[in-house]
Order: sequence, then structure tokens, then C-alpha cells
Amino acid sequence: MKTSVTFPSNDLALAGILHTPDDHVGGRLPAVVISHPGGGVKEQSPSIYAERLARAGFAALVFDAAYQGESEGEPRGVENPFQRAEDIKSAVTHLTTRYDIDPDRIGALGICASGGYVPYAAQTDHRIRAVATVSAVDLGSVFREGLGRTQDPVILQAMLDQAGAARTAEARGASPQLVEWIPDNAEELLETGTRQFRETFEFYRTPRGHHPRAVRGWVLRSVDQLAQYDSYAMIELISPRPLLMIAGSKAESAYFSREAIERAAEPKELFVIAGATHIDLYDQDEYVTPAVAKLTGFFGRHLAE
Repeated sequence: MKTSVTFPSNDLALAGILHTPDDHVGGRLPAVVISHPGGGVKEQSPSIYAERLARAGFAALVFDAAYQGESEGEPRGVENPFQRAEDIKSAVTHLTTRYDIDPDRIGALGICASGGYVPYAAQTDHRIRAVATVSAVDLGSVFREGLGRTQDPVILQAMLDQAGAARTAEARGASPQLVEWIPDNAEELLETGTRQFRETFEFYRTPRGHHPRAVRGWVLRSVDQLAQYDSYAMIELISPRPLLMIAGSKAESAYFSREAIERAAEPKELFVIAGATHIDLYDQDEYVTPAVAKLTGFFGRHLAE
């Protein structure tokens, strides 16, 4: 069963969908907050995982981040990692106020960029009793160093110059400058870019995963906030709560999960799905099924009564 919900985050109304088991007739449910990738929306991969977790007996709350999707916030497309973490905490707060949710049995799952945002939020929000990620990415690192840490440092310095200029221009009345997550004219990049870029294009720009509210531009001045953000700087603070990170063996982003698990304190687990790429874990049943099975067992154990 799906129920549309709204809840506040820094005085902005966020739009969400609460998935619950079809056979739920009473009592308080364990729940999982699920946060979407950068450029994504709640109806895409988060809802795939939410529907399956609901069939396994959990409530699962998906939502659009502030400034994105159906949620409030102007200008559209701000990608503020600190606001994204606050959105996750606000989603937890919403669940704690519901009569049908057990406030002592709430976990959180982050996909892609939210595989950074969720652990970051959970470091200091003890209401999140179990933390999981799928295809985790530290978006701060990606902006500072590029995927695979191959980016010339000059690029970040140039982007920070542009971000400062964009802030000044907006203060003088200019419209916010937007940067496309995936350029419309991507033929050259499809030939020369990474496999992950090609697969991201295929997911978001074809009927496979396209959604009209997803993968629009991000506000250029966001880069100065992203550049100073480190998803896993204090990941050890999640302990003694459990951490599970799921990555594909062929994912170019898998190093984020490996390194985060190395830094985290026990209990922790890295679960690698053989043959899966970063994007495969968004929607490909061959890989989503074992990921959900692992998540169901993980949350089942750690959110038990």
C-alpha cells in the first residue's frame, strides 16, 4: 500500500510516499527511510527497494530532497549535502510521529549519493538504528577529485571560482546558473566517458529509468558546499549501531564502500554482488533481488522488537 505524505525539513515541505505491507492490519511497524541518488527522484530506484521491503513486512518511506522533485525549495536544483542530511533526519522525525510506526525500530538506506548522505546523517542521529547503502558514492569526493580520483586539481579551483561568481550574480538579480547532471548532447561523452557515465545516461535518459522530474540541472553555487563535504569523515560514530554497504563487483564507485567500511567501527559489513555495476543495482532484477534479500535480513535482525 502506498500513502502520499508531506513533512517539514528546515521549513520546506518535502513530498514522500510511505510504502506499507498490503496485509498490515494493526500494530507498529519497523520502518526504513530510503534516500534517492543525486539527480534522482523518489519514484525511481528508491521505490523499487521500498516496494520490496514493504512486501517483506517493513514500512519504507521514500521522499524527494528539498529543492528537488515534488518537494519545496527555490531555486530548483540546489544540491546542498548538509540540507540532504537534514532531509533524512526530518524523514526519521516524521516516522517517529506516526501511530503506525515503531519509533525505536527505524533504519535508513541510501542509494548512490545518498549512500554518502545517509551515513553522514546517521553519524549523529541515534534514532537511526541500522544504516545501509547501495552503490554508495561520496559526492564531495567526486567534485573534489573526480570519480576514481583522477581529476586535475585545477578543475576544482575553477569550479569554485565559478561558484563564487554565481553567488555574486544571483545577489545582483541574475537567475541561478544550472549545470546539467547529464548533458542532452552527450554523444561525445558516450564514446569517451566512463562505463558508469554511459550506464547513467542509459538509465536516466531512456524509458528504462526516465522520470520527468529527474536529472535536471544542479545549481552551480552548490559546488562550494559539496567541495567541503566528506560523507565518511566520522563514520566510526555510527558504531555500535550496524552498518551494511552493498556494492557491485564491477562498479567503478565500489572503492567508496570498501574505504568507508575500512574506516567504520564494528559491527560493519561490505556485501559485494558479483557481476553488478553501479547502475545495475538501481533496477536490474538479477542484482536487486540479492541486494534486497541482504537488506531484508539486515533490517530484520537489527530492527527486531
